[in-house]
Amino acid sequence: MKESKIKNSNVKSSKISNIFLIFFCILSIICIYYIAKWFLDNKKANDIANNINDVTKIEEIADNDNTEIINPPEENTKNDYWDFIKLPLIAVDFSKLKEINSDTVGWINVNNTNINYPVVQASNNEKYLNRAFDGSKNQAGWIFADYRNDMKNFNQNTILYGHSRLNKTMFGSLFNVLNKSWYTNKYNHIIKFSTPYENTMWQIFSVYKINAESYYITTSFGDNRNYTDFLNTIKKRSIYNFGVELNSSDKVLTLSTCSDSSGNGRIVVHARLIKREIRN
Repeated sequence: MKESKIKNSNVKSSKISNIFLIFFCILSIICIYYIAKWFLDNKKANDIANNINDVTKIEEIADNDNTEIINPPEENTKNDYWDFIKLPLIAVDFSKLKEINSDTVGWINVNNTNINYPVVQASNNEKYLNRAFDGSKNQAGWIFADYRNDMKNFNQNTILYGHSRLNKTMFGSLFNVLNKSWYTNKYNHIIKFSTPYENTMWQIFSVYKINAESYYITTSFGDNRNYTDFLNTIKKRSIYNFGVELNSSDKVLTLSTCSDSSGNGRIVVHARLIKREIRN
């Protein structure tokens, strides 16, 4: 009788062990699948980015009759603005990019990061969360503009999104802006953004981390008072003081990405338009 009970107990233990073994085998297979997919998607996204750079002509351009400086401070004041506007804009030939993807609306470059990509825009903010520039499915996604923004005539707040990839692609290197070493080099405080309509330069005035919210991604405001309140709020959030004065005639470029794996946190960069060249 005792031997029978021991045997039954051993059988039960063996079954439980087998169930756990099967469970961990399935879990391991799932983990391996997602890890392999992560690496494969990264490789595909990198290959696409490299191909884009091979076929895209990007050149620095000198100021000309079409160049305009925006909202300058007083000339007698010491302000980084006066150094920044001496820097050349970039002009991108969008012909090949448009052939690959008609959703192309611009090209963004951020100093001392890996951000140097064409920007796309769809009729919603979901499409390019899991599609690459060529339209193929890819969890790395792509850099895209908020569907509410007018990319020909910038809104008061133009917003660009991108995934924060661990390999520092897309907006993964946006973490750099939180580093003191990044901040202390003032020439990192510039974003160059070329579109088919104009070439522009933006001066960063605020960087911070925050929980996901809709406030900082408001695109347009009903009146100057609301917009001024918005500018003051996002400036005060900054972890660094960029010494930039803002007013209600400024236009803002916002970069947004996730700051953690939960998807609840955000890294945010705000910059104001300081120089533009209307393209012929």
